[in-house]
Amino acid sequence: MDARYVFAVRFRLDPEYGVRVDPETFETRMQRVAAEPGEPGWLFFRDNLWRGDIGDPGHFRELTEDALAVDVDSVEYRAFETDREYYDALKAEIGANLDLFKADSAADVLNKYLGSSVEVQD
Repeated sequence: MDARYVFAVRFRLDPEYGVRVDPETFETRMQRVAAEPGEPGWLFFRDNLWRGDIGDPGHFRELTEDALAVDVDSVEYRAFETDREYYDALKAEIGANLDLFKADSAADVLNKYLGSSVEVQD
């Protein structure tokens, strides 16, 4: 099983000691491995995303700054990339825990948090 959250990150370097860089701002693609359904961390999407966007951009920017050790200007959620095995396991785990999401189906949950950003690779 393989799945990851993909983000676009804009960050800047803030050099010291009279050092200059050009450009000062960069964009990169950041990937976060998705925990296996049911394992600690598997609710990352519920806790951080809403309708295919980051739920709390300021908080998530701070988390990204800590993870990358740079000043982050912005983070944008781009996609949830997954293989079929992970996707099926995720839907099953969501279905078994609908009370955690206040939803009627796994499809509702996926739409509520990930929007149309799920990319399943067969």
